[in-house]
Amino acid sequence: MSGPGPGAGAGDTPFRSGFVTLVGRPNVGKSTLLNRLVGTKVSIVSDRPQTTRNEIRGVRTTTGSQIVFLDTPGIHRPRTPLGERTNQRALATLAEVDVVAFLVEAHAPIGRGDRFIADLVHGAGTPAILVVNKVDLATRAQVVDHLGRAAGLLGDFDAYVPVSAATGDGVDALLGELEARMPEGPRYYPEGVVTDQPETFLAAELVREKLLATAREELPHSITVSVEELESAEEEPAAGEPGRARGDLLRLRAVIRVERDSQKAIVIGRRGENLRRAGTEARHELEALLGCRVHLETFVKVERGWQRRSHLLDRLGY
Repeated sequence: MSGPGPGAGAGDTPFRSGFVTLVGRPNVGKSTLLNRLVGTKVSIVSDRPQTTRNEIRGVRTTTGSQIVFLDTPGIHRPRTPLGERTNQRALATLAEVDVVAFLVEAHAPIGRGDRFIADLVHGAGTPAILVVNKVDLATRAQVVDHLGRAAGLLGDFDAYVPVSAATGDGVDALLGELEARMPEGPRYYPEGVVTDQPETFLAAELVREKLLATAREELPHSITVSVEELESAEEEPAAGEPGRARGDLLRLRAVIRVERDSQKAIVIGRRGENLRRAGTEARHELEALLGCRVHLETFVKVERGWQRRSHLLDRLGY
């Protein structure tokens, strides 16, 4: 991954920059850890496995370094063409980054899925750190035992770091390990940038996150959201909003696709309650993230078998 010429850190200390991919089984906390590392929310979070379907980039910049984190879909045994594509996205990053951060759970036994991913990580030849996440759900003795078992079952890593993405415990130590392994390099992104995801992608992901939280039945693998930007509206400053400029209203249309009529009913909810709540919560969060007003229209469409239709997956960006 190339960029402009090297920058300089404070004094004579060289500026360091690079790319880190977060990999692991579904639901091990990769998205929560990404948000914690970046310092703000750039990836949606759900307790449902395989919530992340695309590669999400988050950027952390300090006076001496810049790390670009890639949050990848959970690696799993695929059952649909969509699952195959999300696996491929995750695996493709292993040899393209400077460091791999492989996440396992502190409170769950190491399984075949973990060992399968570990073999892939070692096979890529990229420096790798084993991150034992969710230590807040385990005792200290369990964490120590888990670290010992992990070293024996998963092979040698460059470092072993216990963390809690939920509470932030151990994250500074992880950042220290990562920064120490970054090569000298440029600032790939300007100061203040925390993600390179377009506004439409962020909106689609936020709508999907809110729907997963409010309409939980059968939806995680049967719902997808695409968003397009409508023609921007120029508005005069509203009363009591002296700092508002013209053209600061972002108008978006979200199309929510499900596979069955019964799922459409779940998404909409009684008298439209689920859809209205998800749209409102997503809009508020998007406004806080982008710093502008957002008008968000939502529509629900039945698209039977969309996970298995290659041309539709292409069109949806998977």
